[in-house]
Amino acid sequence: MGKGTLRESFAYAIRGILVAIASGRNMKIHVIAALMAVLTGWWLGINRWEWAIITISIFMVLAAETINTAIEKTVDLVTREYHPLAKQAKNMAAGAVLLAAVNAIIIGLLIFGSYLF
Repeated sequence: MGKGTLRESFAYAIRGILVAIASGRNMKIHVIAALMAVLTGWWLGINRWEWAIITISIFMVLAAETINTAIEKTVDLVTREYHPLAKQAKNMAAGAVLLAAVNAIIIGLLIFGSYLF
């Protein structure tokens, strides 16, 4: 693969995101959760700073899940056999998603909770 244009680079990136959404059960769950958070924020009328924090949290989870999927596919490409390092790589990538998701839940509780309770 050679160097392409900036437009091609964006097209490849968007294609990667769409493939991650289309092929990944967990990514679909994260996208639905993100949509629910956006709708809840809109319904509650959260302020600009709260939107900023919610947006950062959403994109952290989506980015972590995309990277996790890329790592899993790369490990699968390299080996189909069980290897403890392959298992560790996949588990660590999944752990990164879990950390980002827990962070997003905490942020959601802190922001939305102050409006609901």
